[in-house]
Amino acid sequence: MNFSDLAKAALQLNDLYEQLEVKRWGRVWSTQELALGFMGDVGELAKLIQAHAGVRTIDEHHAKLGHELSDCLWSIMVLASKCGVDLEAEFLKNTREISEHVSRELGEETGAA
Repeated sequence: MNFSDLAKAALQLNDLYEQLEVKRWGRVWSTQELALGFMGDVGELAKLIQAHAGVRTIDEHHAKLGHELSDCLWSIMVLASKCGVDLEAEFLKNTREISEHVSRELGEETGAA
């Protein structure tokens, strides 16, 4: 499965959520509400990372960690789409630029991402 397949799956799930939101509340969540939901997921992720590091006790934290990382990725993909951001292109551009910067800092002009 490639990035565009993952993004398509995320948006298909979002379509289902939007149907549920309309059924429950008569409208879909705004991007602001999606971002707030994402913030909650990031908070849960931080706690699970602490459990993974051994500084917090959460039963079955490793399984929950995978779930929460997936939730966060879903949120990012949906928010990018709703905000008109080509996340795949931005990710590739950003990682290339950061790699070049770090390589320069290390004194290795590789230019590879």
